[in-house]
Amino acid sequence: MTRTKMSNILVSACLLIVAPSTSWPAAAQDTKPAYASMAPVEQYLMERNSEIALARSAAPDAISRHATVLVLGRHGYETAVEGKNGWVCMVERGWMATFDSPEFWNPKIRGAVCLNPPAARSILPFADKRTEWLLAGHSKVEVIAVIKAALDKKELPALEPEAMSYMTSKSSYLTDKDDHNGPHLMFYEPISDDATFGANMPNSPVVSVNYWHLSPQEYPQLESFPPIRIFAVVVNKWSDGTSAPSM
Repeated sequence: MTRTKMSNILVSACLLIVAPSTSWPAAAQDTKPAYASMAPVEQYLMERNSEIALARSAAPDAISRHATVLVLGRHGYETAVEGKNGWVCMVERGWMATFDSPEFWNPKIRGAVCLNPPAARSILPFADKRTEWLLAGHSKVEVIAVIKAALDKKELPALEPEAMSYMTSKSSYLTDKDDHNGPHLMFYEPISDDATFGANMPNSPVVSVNYWHLSPQEYPQLESFPPIRIFAVVVNKWSDGTSAPSM
């Protein structure tokens, strides 16, 4: 797999990790996205046991077999399995990408992710709020307003140190582009400087994006949100230990 292909995959990955390439700006500026509105909710749902299995496949079994597992219901995520190690595994849909992703409503997106305890405590509440309100039929602007109000009231937590997650499932579908999938680890940091991690540089395995958006002019309300940057590190193994395609 070439770096450009991996970049294209991570452009539309859940929580939208983006790498520098000649293709992503054009995609971000699409005036007519392929998925302009939400599909019927049934298209986003999965058979329960299949969703549990896919969620667990996000990380190595040593982690995921003791993790809490969430599944998507008609009104939001529900606990299917109570875990013991503080990790939380789930299958994200396209709306967990940044708000201006052209694949935000893509019903094919199935991004298996396992969040470590700090991420489960400080990132998951944002995901829950976003999912609940979108499934209730609210617009992106309304969801942003709800999240801002919750932040102002300190109803949502601050980002904890050492928050990270695994996205190394062989069976995820992250985007319609190229090979649809790519194994990576994600680190959530309250900084905006790519140079700190050497991200988005030629031949670097680290790519990054603001957690909230790609285009600040599209949703200027997000400028006042707490800084959260996601640094994704491309890895060469799937969660089952087999080799993944090289960059």
